[in-house]
This record gives sequence, C-alpha cells and structure tokens, in this order.
Amino acid sequence: MSAVRCYIGLGSNLGDPLANLHSAIAHLAASPGITLRGVSRFYTSKPMGPQDQPDYVNAVAALDTELGAHAVLQVLFSVERAHGRVRDAALRWGARTLDLDLLLYGNARIADADLCVPHPGICERSFVVLPLLELMPGGVLPNGKAVRDCREALACDDLYPLR
Repeated sequence: MSAVRCYIGLGSNLGDPLANLHSAIAHLAASPGITLRGVSRFYTSKPMGPQDQPDYVNAVAALDTELGAHAVLQVLFSVERAHGRVRDAALRWGARTLDLDLLLYGNARIADADLCVPHPGICERSFVVLPLLELMPGGVLPNGKAVRDCREALACDDLYPLR
C-alpha cells in the first residue's frame, strides 16, 4: 500500500493543553507506519456544548501513513488513552485532556459503525477549518468542496492563534 495523506484534528482543554498537544504530536510522529508532515498553528477556541469548561487549544496535523483508516483510528485512541482520555458517550461535549479526530484519510469516504471520514463537522468548525487551510491551502474535500470555501462560510472570529 502506498502512503496516504491524512489530517488529524487535535484538541485539549484539561491539564496543560499546550503540553498535551505537543506530546500527542510527538506520540503520533513516533508511531510505526506514520510520518508527520506538518502541524498548523495552535489556536484557542470556546468549547462546543457546555460553556462551563475551559477554552480549548486546537490544531491540525498532516500525516502520511501506510496504515488503513481504521488502524489510524486505533493509533489515535491509543494516544488519547496515554494522555488520560476516557471516552464516555454521555460526556460527548465535555472537557478532555485530549481529543484526536481523523478528519481526512486521502480522498476516502468511509461511513461505518466505527468511523466516518471525512469527519462530518469539518466545514462547521472554525477550529478545524482554519488550521486545515494552513496545511492544505488549495485543498479540496472528497465531496468536491474547497477548504477555502468552508473558511469563507465561517466567521473564525472565535479563534486566537497561540504560535
């Protein structure tokens, strides 16, 4: 299998969010079958859902991998667990030490019980679109929509760059 470019959304709002994201990126880069190709700037954003939690720090990472999409998802879960993340469906919009989402896996479209790629919220979340645009300025989603068009549809005034 040849390498596939994928994009990972990263978020954290518990503990030391900056350290959590840096550590997660290092874990991903050290994972067998994965080559880190780039990381966007880090941004702070208001949480989705309940507002009685700390602001998030978000970024997007570009990876090349020879792993299948479901294997990449398992790597993401492993990195989350290493950072103290416990997935609980009842706390879907709650605070977390680390949240890793497989946003794009090449041009694949996957929809099964375990994985939905492209991530269904890409174009609705400024904390995903703006960093994604940094990494793929001329990028087009598998549905044919340009990432730049997603950006133009969002205010993105709720994001503040950290670096």
